[in-house]
Amino acid sequence: MVVSVAERASMKVSEILKRKGAKVWMIGPADTILSALELMAEKRIGALVVAEEDVPIGIFSERDYARRVVLQGRASGTSKVGEVMTSDPCCITPELTAEECMALMTEKRIRHLPVLEERRLVGIISIGDVVKAVLADREFAIQQLESYISGS
Repeated sequence: MVVSVAERASMKVSEILKRKGAKVWMIGPADTILSALELMAEKRIGALVVAEEDVPIGIFSERDYARRVVLQGRASGTSKVGEVMTSDPCCITPELTAEECMALMTEKRIRHLPVLEERRLVGIISIGDVVKAVLADREFAIQQLESYISGS
C-alpha cells in the first residue's frame, strides 16, 4: 500500500508512543529531590512526571534542578520535589501531531509533554521525540517526491 504525502502530513503522538514505548517514570511531590535525580540517572531520562494517585500535578526536570535547586542553594537530600517542580504541566492527547507538539513546545518553552487519554496518563514525549518524528515525516515526503519525479 502506497501512502501519499498528503495522507501522512505529520506523525501523531500515538504513533510516537508506539515507536518509543509508553513507559512513564513518576515520582511523588513528597519525595526528595535526590531520589528524583537518582531515578532520572538510573533510567537515563531528563524529566519525571510528578503525580498524586497517578494524576499528573507537575514535572520535575533537569532544568528545574538547575534553576530551582542548585541556583537557590537548596539541599537535594532534604528538599521535596513538590517544592521545585513545574506545576500544572501542559498535557496533550494522542491525536495531536508532531508538528502541533513542536509548536506548543516552542510557544510554551517546554521540553516534555505528558500524554493523557481520558484523564489517564498514557505516556510522555520529549522535544527529542518530536524532532525525530518531524524529521521522519520530512524524509518520507522527500522519498515520495523523488519517487514521483523519477516515475517509479
